[in-house]
Amino acid sequence: MMALLALLEDYANGRIRRERVFRDHDDFLAHDDDWLISRFRFPRAVLLDLCAELGPVLERATRRNHAIPVQIQVLTTLGFLATGCFQRELADRSGISQPSLSAIISVVLNGILNMVSRYIRFPYTVREQAEIKTQFAAMSGFPNVIGAIDCTHVAIRAPSENEFAYVNRKHVHSINVQIICDSNMTLTNIVARWPGSTHDSFILTHSSVGNRLNAGAVRDGWLLGEFNNIKKSRNRNNCFFNIIITCR
Repeated sequence: MMALLALLEDYANGRIRRERVFRDHDDFLAHDDDWLISRFRFPRAVLLDLCAELGPVLERATRRNHAIPVQIQVLTTLGFLATGCFQRELADRSGISQPSLSAIISVVLNGILNMVSRYIRFPYTVREQAEIKTQFAAMSGFPNVIGAIDCTHVAIRAPSENEFAYVNRKHVHSINVQIICDSNMTLTNIVARWPGSTHDSFILTHSSVGNRLNAGAVRDGWLLGEFNNIKKSRNRNNCFFNIIITCR
């Protein structure tokens, strides 16, 4: 009995090395696309591509044995963003700890941000614009269209600072996000930094795309947008650098 008590005391005082316990990770990708989209917003093929792109970055982030697999890192991050569930609940389902998930989210998001410029690019070259114009003309009959533009509100929790600035016209706290896409709905520009009370026209005029268009980056092109988005412009027929055509 004394020997057992001594052993327990040594264990409690850290004199006996505690063996780490590694939990099994669920194979999320074994599920069908409907299940994956409902939890991660993407089908299997897209998730695999994203894991392949982020793999080198996430594998370099740790050189420890029993490193968390890239797929688990990517999917748990996407699951957190898509559902907003508690980190501990998501971590338990993934077979990792909540502190590990918290660290993983930052690493994965930084990796995604570093990839953005390779995939989300506005068509400034003549060749790129010509291709998009042809596609829009074939689809809608509008000539010389280089993109469709609109803003959407993403709901957020009320911030502790400048709370009133984030209240949109529907009295909801949000970020007003500008999005431009081509005829295939491929995103070519995203601006996601303005509070919900910001008008759509202000976001465009203060964006990098707006600045370059104002400087003459596009001479013969139009963006399609809704009429309400520019109703506060001083001159509706000659607004936004002569490149916005309005429609509903």
